Amino acid sequence: MFRRTKQETAPVDQPLKEGGKGRPTPSRKEAEAAAKARNKPPRTRKEMTAAQRARANEDRNRARQGMRNGEERYLLPRDRGPQRRFIRDFVDARFSFIELIIPLLVITMILGYSGQPSLARFGNALLFGSILLVAFDMVMLRLRLRRQLAARFPDEPVKGTTYYAVTRAMQMKFMRLPKAQVKIGQELPETYR
Repeated sequence: MFRRTKQETAPVDQPLKEGGKGRPTPSRKEAEAAAKARNKPPRTRKEMTAAQRARANEDRNRARQGMRNGEERYLLPRDRGPQRRFIRDFVDARFSFIELIIPLLVITMILGYSGQPSLARFGNALLFGSILLVAFDMVMLRLRLRRQLAARFPDEPVKGTTYYAVTRAMQMKFMRLPKAQVKIGQELPETYR
């Protein structure tokens, strides 16, 4: 009555090979049937829009993952090029006080709403001091970055590099896109071309 396929007759307890793909290689007949099914044109408009939507989602996910990983072809125009890659690595390799600003803001809010004026004044002083520290850090970032850019990219214009570096440094490290490729304190390569 019913015909059994190869998959139904295969033993279930087969150990998976280490590093294998986890499934048997399809026969030529099965592979051709799968390719034919993939290439079959949609019969209705509904199927066509569903297929287009699925393709667009797949492309978007691939581009998003490529951007996270720093693949050059998926990056936005502002992020492309060896100079911008160096700036990203330069910012990511240094500790920035901006990463402490969010916890300090939370502490300041708690102290401000505590109801005690002395704690509120301390919170305000803490917030003002951290803002000054961040501003000093950004000035030092600019000076060091300009020196490094002049040494590594002598022929390239430096217009917009400070803004790019400061906006990247203002983000917390885990929120940066493309993701950080270097660790804090890591030595940067000499060439980025």
